[in-house]
Amino acid sequence: MSKVVLITGGSSGIGKSIGEYLCDKGYTVYGTSRNPERYESSKFSILTMDVKDLKSIWNTVETVIEKEGRLDVLINNAGVGITGPIEEIPEVEIKANFETNFFGPINVIKSVLPQMRNQNEGLIINITSIAGYMGLPYRGIYSASKGALELLTEAFRMELKDFNIQMTNVAPGDFATNIAAGRYHSPLLKDSPYIKPYGNTLELMNTHVDSGSNPNMMAEAVFKIINTKNPKIHYKVGAFMQKFSVFLKRVLPDKMYEKLLVKHYKL
Repeated sequence: MSKVVLITGGSSGIGKSIGEYLCDKGYTVYGTSRNPERYESSKFSILTMDVKDLKSIWNTVETVIEKEGRLDVLINNAGVGITGPIEEIPEVEIKANFETNFFGPINVIKSVLPQMRNQNEGLIINITSIAGYMGLPYRGIYSASKGALELLTEAFRMELKDFNIQMTNVAPGDFATNIAAGRYHSPLLKDSPYIKPYGNTLELMNTHVDSGSNPNMMAEAVFKIINTKNPKIHYKVGAFMQKFSVFLKRVLPDKMYEKLLVKHYKL
């Protein structure tokens, strides 16, 4: 029987790559978007969902279950970027980022758990970020929202162990996607004390995304996880140095690691 997969934010970038790859492998795939009419030529079905709208989430999950009778894999991929000096980012934008990157995935998970529990099986893959393993300058809010999702997964796994429902994180590094175009950028204010370091860091971040890895790497990683009997808690996918940075965070003294980040971002 073909496994049924639901991917939030499946219309572009990493989500689209994962969906197309799984389609080619014979999976039944549904993606989501706030504007599915824009993606009528998609290789897989794109349904309406806004992860900030609880009714939208439950309606979409019910639609998939009604059509297929089951839901085997949820991939929480929908997310948005945010950059800027924490002091200058409006509170409304900070809350909006957490609504999409943290509270959204929680609510999507809650919506699929009853069905997976009835099936006595299921897999939930949360797409986080290597940035979630460290507090990055001028990406602090993004790091915090993704880091929170990493920790949530650790707790969820233990709560779900009696129901044969598995959960894991996949933390990508920089990939060549359109995430930079969709993220919130705190404006470079002429009178800001952060204008020079923030401007330099913003330019460096955009360069990393533009020269990032092929998102098919993420698709291949997700496919392997789906076909792993007992997935690990955390996976990192991306360039070697980006994955290695997480290892260094664990083994180096805090201030030494901080100095490496300061040097990298030329602060």
